[in-house]
Amino acid sequence: MEPEDTKPDPPDPENLPKTSHRRARTAAAKGQTGADDALATALAAGKTVAEAATTAGVSEATAYRRQRDEAFIARVRELRAGFVTAAAGRLASTMTTAADVLGDLLGSASENVRLRAADRLLEIGVKVVDLQELQQRVEDLERRLSEEDER
Repeated sequence: MEPEDTKPDPPDPENLPKTSHRRARTAAAKGQTGADDALATALAAGKTVAEAATTAGVSEATAYRRQRDEAFIARVRELRAGFVTAAAGRLASTMTTAADVLGDLLGSASENVRLRAADRLLEIGVKVVDLQELQQRVEDLERRLSEEDER
């Protein structure tokens, strides 16, 4: 005895709900927006164009075409900046712990470990001081420009 075919019959086109062309275009536009968001997010996260296209459910040709659109490019940059900011925040929150670890290593019994810890602390310390000075200079310049614009 053969198993019965349990697939449902396809819907009768005559019995489908009627939609206006405008509603169909709106749904298509929403789909495109969703695909654009997925594509932009994947590209901003560092995926290749091929990987991002697959993730977004679009063709590679579409992905390359979208990369020529200025608004899309700006969206990818905005998303990437958000990812970088989030990563920087996570790194900043662990830097104190990392500095403590390096400080603790200065008391190591191993001369080699102490030397490497001291070297890293000095190297990082100089960079931090340079960044702080640079940040202060930028803030001073921005304040001066702002004051000049007010005149």
